Amino acid sequence: LFNFKICLMNNSLIPLAKDVEEVVDFVKTTLGPKGMDKLIISKNGDLKITNDGATILKDISCDSIASIIIRDICSVQDEEIGDGTTTVCCLVGELVQEAKRLVSVKINPQIIIQGYRDAAREALKVIEKNSFNNSFNLELFCSDLLNVAKTTLSSKVIFSNKEHFSRIALKAALKLRGSTDIKRIQIIKKRGGSLRDSFFEDGYILPKKMGNNQPKRLHNAKILIANTSMDSDKIKIFGAKVKVKTIARLAQIEIGEQNRILEKCRKIISHDINVFINRQLIYSKPEKFLTDNGLVTIEHADFEGIERLSLATGAEVVSTFDEPSKIKLGECKIVEEILIGEETMIRFGGCVNQGACTIVLRGSSQQILDETERSLHDTLCILTQVIKNPNLVWGGGCIEMGIVTSIEKLSRKNFTKKTLVLEAFSRSIQKIPKIIVDNSGFDSVESLTLLKNAHIKKKNSACLDITNGSTTDAKKIGLIEYAKLKTQIIVSAVEAVELIIRIDKMFLNNS
Repeated sequence: LFNFKICLMNNSLIPLAKDVEEVVDFVKTTLGPKGMDKLIISKNGDLKITNDGATILKDISCDSIASIIIRDICSVQDEEIGDGTTTVCCLVGELVQEAKRLVSVKINPQIIIQGYRDAAREALKVIEKNSFNNSFNLELFCSDLLNVAKTTLSSKVIFSNKEHFSRIALKAALKLRGSTDIKRIQIIKKRGGSLRDSFFEDGYILPKKMGNNQPKRLHNAKILIANTSMDSDKIKIFGAKVKVKTIARLAQIEIGEQNRILEKCRKIISHDINVFINRQLIYSKPEKFLTDNGLVTIEHADFEGIERLSLATGAEVVSTFDEPSKIKLGECKIVEEILIGEETMIRFGGCVNQGACTIVLRGSSQQILDETERSLHDTLCILTQVIKNPNLVWGGGCIEMGIVTSIEKLSRKNFTKKTLVLEAFSRSIQKIPKIIVDNSGFDSVESLTLLKNAHIKKKNSACLDITNGSTTDAKKIGLIEYAKLKTQIIVSAVEAVELIIRIDKMFLNNS
């Protein structure tokens, strides 16, 4: 009747607990400012060095059910907030281990789930109560944004240059003017120099060259962006043939083809433009014709590049030129060739859309450039979210210890089975700063005891100082994190754990 069999690979009370533990143990060493990195080697030999939880789980070849669940949770965290993927992975692991201990002392999984939900609600109340908002003061808010960027970059590979990159990220985020669409920010990676040579450019940079014998600087540009074929209009039907009886007739066909492409060039010129950008190639004859008529041509611009350029200049990408009045042209104050490293690129300055900007990354290797881009992506995601919803909390384990003390107070009100669950949740939250201290090489017991005592004494901004293993004041060192980041970590982790501990048996379907 039933075409399945019980899976006996893991016969524990929570079948997925061991798999979760293995995944979390692999990832948790990357947590914190002094966490380690992972070297991932693909099948074709490409190297990737990263400490980003979502990137690690996405690239490792592990097909266990637990890894798939945690990978999905980390992906959601990465899409919603942009950071905190390693933290949510570690919190899931700690909550599952605590649930495993509770189940072993005969506490029903449904009680554990309800207790975790109650504890999560209390944690969210603590975050909301301890959050602050300085958006009413522009100078103070910009200072907070800079500190948020520094805190985010503290756990990345480029932490030694966090001051430099946090300012770059902040300038780019402010250019978006409240939008969360970071795709509008062009990031160019060029090997050479050092990370300190990376810079922010207020404008759009296209990694292409201008045509031959054309001016290398142009003011008050009117731009037409196209995706059209600029070669002779040959028959492009597979298997089609044209037969002629004489060479003269063949010459007439070729002349007709050339006249058709020149007619297309005349239509382009009729739009009263001085810059023509095409996604496809512009061959030598049409390029010379356009140059003779005073146009600057840029050919073979990649699709993503012209989409961003279209957004920056206000132009529309077109493929036909019969009705100039219906075509929207782009504008910018200056178009010029610049040199980055040893490569020539084109800069579009003073674009109509003021949100256009470019970040140029320099570094000694492709692996460093790739990880720098991932780090900047996380930082930009956080900054754009903070600008939209400017609720912040103190970092460095400060809010975690606040949640721990609050839940411990809640658990002392009455003693039931749910009290044990609340205490278990409290211990799991406390493990996050513990892992950070352990990865830093200090005594986590001593550090967490000092931090907890500070919070008991109502020092609500006390945080960990991983430079010497002691505690300090988050206000003094500007250790600030995004409140919604902490909220999303707890919500995602509790939902994932609920899914995992509801499973009591695993089956293999033979159909």
